[in-house]
Amino acid sequence: MTTRTRTTTVTWSQANARRLDRQSLGGSGSPALGVTEAVAAMLGAHAQVLSAAELAVGVRAPGVTRAEVRSALWTDRSLVKTFGPRGTVHLLPAAELPMWTGALSAVPREAARLPGDARMTPEQVEAVVTAVAEALTGAELTVDELSDEVIARTGPWAGDLVMPAFQGMWPRWRQVLHLAGHRGVLRYAPNRGRKATYTNPGTVPLPGPQATDALVRRYLHAYGPATPAHFARWLGAPRGWAGQLFEGLAAAGAIEEVTFEGVGAAWVTAGDTAFPRSGPRGVRLLPYFDAFAIASMPRERLFPGAAGDRALAGGQAGNFPVLLVDGTVAGVWHQRRSGKRIAVTAEPLAALGGGRVRELERRVARLGEVLEGTAELTVGAVTVGGHA
Repeated sequence: MTTRTRTTTVTWSQANARRLDRQSLGGSGSPALGVTEAVAAMLGAHAQVLSAAELAVGVRAPGVTRAEVRSALWTDRSLVKTFGPRGTVHLLPAAELPMWTGALSAVPREAARLPGDARMTPEQVEAVVTAVAEALTGAELTVDELSDEVIARTGPWAGDLVMPAFQGMWPRWRQVLHLAGHRGVLRYAPNRGRKATYTNPGTVPLPGPQATDALVRRYLHAYGPATPAHFARWLGAPRGWAGQLFEGLAAAGAIEEVTFEGVGAAWVTAGDTAFPRSGPRGVRLLPYFDAFAIASMPRERLFPGAAGDRALAGGQAGNFPVLLVDGTVAGVWHQRRSGKRIAVTAEPLAALGGGRVRELERRVARLGEVLEGTAELTVGAVTVGGHA
């Protein structure tokens, strides 16, 4: 990107503190968020496992329980469960769906990693998306029912079992299921028994440039300072495309360049250069695939040293629920539920003092409230590099 004069320098500690504050994960000065506000603040809650999304909302929204998250999703419909960043299942605010679908559908599709005989032509992709939209209009279908409808509307080629799946092979058309969500013609509907169902929300996406510009600004508000590469990694988009977005916004004066400790040139929304003077303090528990753990960059600063060895899987964040101490990952935790009782075991990387343990006990109690049970803490052996 073009070199520009930078007048603001931001330390990692300052950036980390502001990110936490803006998601109500900081100290007492953090804003009190409701369900949809919490989901908006983190830019979507990962919801492949719905209980993890419920916890992600609950740790940011005082007093909220999993029942209120489910009510927002299935009764009030202020939340939508659909395919979000990186093609993964997320909860998103319903009011923001035009922005999300406009931005996600504008991301260039990278070359398929499937073998040549399993891929789809651009014409086939469009035929499948159209078929999904038509089949789900006014209906709630399981994936098998939707598959029958798609194949009937397109042709036998859509049903060829060419996609490796968990316990077999999926039909060809399934490789663009997430794309239907990105186009605004598919979202999750309430389960039918244990089976997920889908419907067409009838969302009209915002025009691509308007939507992507809005999403970059939202991302920088939540996770800035950040680079185009950081944004691309979070969204699951090509770096070159992200770089062009940032260049355009910079030229329009919508974003501003700063110097970010350990990174160099990075970006914030224009005028958004106020940062806390002190670093984050306190203890937090974040669930699987929490948005903060995934989106905060540079990742090696959030997962320093042994934390990366213990809580990252091949560099990927989210596979372990993490313990934050003063804003950085300092261990992992896990839970086991039996009825209303929830046994929580924390595994810190360094010994916790008495004050930290008492604060952690309060966080665990809150976790129990979110999950509508009673949670009890056990602090396990200190682990270093994954070993006790």
